[in-house]
Amino acid sequence: MKRKPVYVEIDINAPMDELWKATQTPHLHEQWDLRFSSITYLPKEENEPQHFSYKRNIGFGQSIEGWGITSGSHEGKNGAKTSSLHFGTDNAISPIKEGKGYWKYVPKENSVTFLTQYDYDVPFGKLGRILDRLLFRPLIGWGTALSFDVLKRWLENGETPYSQYLRFFVCWFITCLFCFIWIYHGLIPKLIYMHPDEVLMVKNLSPFSDDMAFSIVKTTGILEVIFGLFWLLYKKKRNLLRLQIIVFPLLTITAIFVNPDALFHPFNPLTFNISLLFISFVGFFMSKDLPSATTCKRKR
Repeated sequence: MKRKPVYVEIDINAPMDELWKATQTPHLHEQWDLRFSSITYLPKEENEPQHFSYKRNIGFGQSIEGWGITSGSHEGKNGAKTSSLHFGTDNAISPIKEGKGYWKYVPKENSVTFLTQYDYDVPFGKLGRILDRLLFRPLIGWGTALSFDVLKRWLENGETPYSQYLRFFVCWFITCLFCFIWIYHGLIPKLIYMHPDEVLMVKNLSPFSDDMAFSIVKTTGILEVIFGLFWLLYKKKRNLLRLQIIVFPLLTITAIFVNPDALFHPFNPLTFNISLLFISFVGFFMSKDLPSATTCKRKR
């Protein structure tokens, strides 16, 4: 199957000169573009294209370094600008071998349409093409779109890319944390091992039979697993955080009421739920108006 090039487009309410500077100046470009950790222009010969090197840190002390050539820019009709790019890397772990693309700036009455299209070759033959189609190309396209939205918010609202990415990744860390907590507490102590304390808490609330208490614990476990999955699938995370801010105090009061001795246990319901309540507040206030790849147009 023929591969599709990566295409991302967004409208930015900023002057053309300001947008051009933020995208064509290395120390500004590397601030908002997730694809690069650093960009360094190399000495330029007269009448020659601009060569540069780039680096992308990928964690665990590893990084991918590559080269690039800006093959010039020109103005089209109606003041539109285009900047072309040739890039590549010899790094063995890079999902990109070599590619070409362009940025285009199309002025409108009160904004500039900023778009990019690029394609690239991949290493590792057929396996590399499969991994690129299923994983790397969607991920790279998502990173490009997210970066464009961060750039838009920077130029329009003045919030720095660092602050935006900090809020974005903290909120995603909180999402993954709550997903794990709810699924774990639904599966392990309720559905898989049926811990005696879980059954005892139910029986202390009301004089249920053993069979009824087991059924309630299992049902609660299923609901907790479903709620954990909601953290990955449901887009409006602030609604989930708002719900938890209400639920955690109620769960704390209930747990202490049915088993007051639990207050003297390590990692007891009081300290555990207060910690989760605090994290919920942090996530709720940090998640307002996060940057998102969904604001960009991904097809022509």
